[in-house]
This record gives sequence, C-alpha cells and structure tokens, in this order.
Amino acid sequence: MQKIKHTLLFLVAMLFFNVAFGQVQQDTLKNTDPSLNGQYEFMLRKSKSLYGARLINPTRLSALWKSVNDTLKKERKQLQQARQEIKSQAGNISNLKGEVNGKESSLANANAAVNEIKFLGIAFDKGTYNTIVWAIIIVLAIGLAIVIFQSGKLRHEAKYRTELYQEVADEFQAHKVKAKDKEMKLARELQDERNKWEEGRGR
Repeated sequence: MQKIKHTLLFLVAMLFFNVAFGQVQQDTLKNTDPSLNGQYEFMLRKSKSLYGARLINPTRLSALWKSVNDTLKKERKQLQQARQEIKSQAGNISNLKGEVNGKESSLANANAAVNEIKFLGIAFDKGTYNTIVWAIIIVLAIGLAIVIFQSGKLRHEAKYRTELYQEVADEFQAHKVKAKDKEMKLARELQDERNKWEEGRGR
C-alpha cells in the first residue's frame, strides 16, 4: 500500500512537472497580436486541459492582467482628457455664443441706426422716410405742373387782355383825334358864322 502511494505521488509530481515544464517552454513562443483579445486568445491556445479544467500559465495571465490594467489606465486617462477638453470646449462655445449674441445685437443696432432717419426730431424708418419724401416730391411736382399750366393760361389771358386794351386804347385815341378835329372844325365854322353875323350887323 505504501509503495502504491509513493508511486502515485511520484506520478502526480511528474505530471505537474511536465505540465509546468511544458508551460515554461511554451512561454518562449511570441504572441504576434499585442491586443487584449489577441493576448487572451494566445493564452487560451497555449493552455492545456486537465480533467476538464484549463491550466493557465501564471506568467501569461499576469501579462494579460497588466495589459488590461494598462489599457484601462490609458482609456481612463484619455477619457479624463476628453472630459476636460469637452468642458473647455463647452466654455469656449459658451463664450463664443455670448460674443455672437453681442455682435448680433450690435449689428441689429447698427442696422437700425443705418435704417433710421430723424427729421424734425421724429425718427423714421428709411423705407417710410423715402416713401414720404417721394410722395411729397410727387405732390409738389403735380402742384408745379398745375401752377405752370395755370400760369400759361393766365399769360395767354393777360396777353389777350393787353391786346384788347391796346385795341381799345388805339380806338379811343383815334376817336379822340377825330373828336378834336371835329371840335376844331365846328369851332371854325362857329367863328365863321360869328364873323358873318358881325359883318351883317355892321352894315
């Protein structure tokens, strides 16, 4: 019985020695895929099964765990940097939005100032002001046209009246000359009659 026990212990020791030796020999093989998945698959491929369980080389497991930790640290660091960058960019975006709003407000005020005209202390929109000015110009042009038309009529009437007056004045002058000639003629005839009467009386 003792002999069998020693033989079994020896066989188990040899088995573990063979497994460990095989794993150490297999560690000399290089993994061509350094990614986490590649390391995991490489570890599974190079592990041996014993009674349905996988015998994992602690060196490979430690290497995989180190790679996992390094990857997690790197990802966390990148995540932290990304969060800080997002926070910084959010601040920049907020500042830019404020600047844009300020510039839009300034532009709106500038456009309002450009489009606004003050006349007699009253503020008008440029379009309204232009409409009013053109309406006034059109009304004045119509008034001027009416005045010119009326002036032409009045000038024509004045010319007609002047010609009529001149005709009347000429007729009156001619009548005056005729009347004077007639008066002189009558005066001569009266004098002749007086002279005749005086002569007839002197006899």
